[in-house]
Amino acid sequence: MATTTTTVTITGAGGQIGYALLFRIAAGDMLGPDRRIRLKLLEIPQGVRAAEGAALELQDCAFSLLESVEVTDSPATAFDGCQIALLVGARPRGPGMERADLLAANAGIFGPQGAALNAGADDDVRIVVVGNPANTNALIAAASAPDIPSDRFTALTRLDHNRAVGQLAAELGVRADEVEGVAIWGNHSASQFPDVSHATVHGVPVVDALAERLGGPEQATTWLDDEFIPRVAKRGAEIIEVRGSSSVASAANAAIEHVRDDQGGTGEAWTSAAVVSRGEYGVPEGLVCSFPVRSDGSGYRVVEGLRLDDRARARFDASVAELEAERTAVRDLGVL
Repeated sequence: MATTTTTVTITGAGGQIGYALLFRIAAGDMLGPDRRIRLKLLEIPQGVRAAEGAALELQDCAFSLLESVEVTDSPATAFDGCQIALLVGARPRGPGMERADLLAANAGIFGPQGAALNAGADDDVRIVVVGNPANTNALIAAASAPDIPSDRFTALTRLDHNRAVGQLAAELGVRADEVEGVAIWGNHSASQFPDVSHATVHGVPVVDALAERLGGPEQATTWLDDEFIPRVAKRGAEIIEVRGSSSVASAANAAIEHVRDDQGGTGEAWTSAAVVSRGEYGVPEGLVCSFPVRSDGSGYRVVEGLRLDDRARARFDASVAELEAERTAVRDLGVL
């Protein structure tokens, strides 16, 4: 029997990812069967009707865990008492739009949302940014919420993590849950580095398993460099080309798993999430950067002490440099 109620706020709730999230959250997939859910759905005025339609469907599902649903276009109302926030709504990159323009447009979204979280959220709020560019949008939101500890803000790279696991499982002919120790380093962009150097399958290093399957270490390295890493990094574009629209169900699933593991813990295993750097692995402090992380149920912490060889370090450093450039661009806008 559910014993507690958690207020969950979803921005962009009338969009496709929001729609894919709502029913699984209400069913208990994110927080489990012992937590009732109070949903607050934030939309821009043009999206309110879509969110209201989703709220009607939620009512028609008669979920036993769903206590209430509120639809609003007011950030102050949406984040009042919020305990978990999924910031999904973001400005997509349009034709001819430079990255600086994209950052400026999203600063106008995530800055006010951060301020509203700061003013009204629960003292123990946890925030995950899904809307892209996720890492720097999280940085903007955190900068606008000075009273919320910055480690409460995370950005989603679990989708990249899952994509990497899925590619390895398919290549090795195993189940996804048999692959452990994958890590995503850096930015949620094409510069990210999906790292398998610490990954195992059935207790065997993935690099050794690939070498055996593909005909030797050289073939394994070629596959990782020429197929695996680019395909994981560009999987979103591949899905748009094949499906005709961007990732929806897989993004929603990753967001649910991100919050589930943050809240419920990962045990000795690790996953990947973008968190505020404290200088781990030489990443400049304050950047929202993806690392391998664990949680004991009180939030994600970076797994430290992993070795990165020169090739891995170069890829990671390139992604971090992109994050630094984004932070500089945002500072030039006067946001930070």
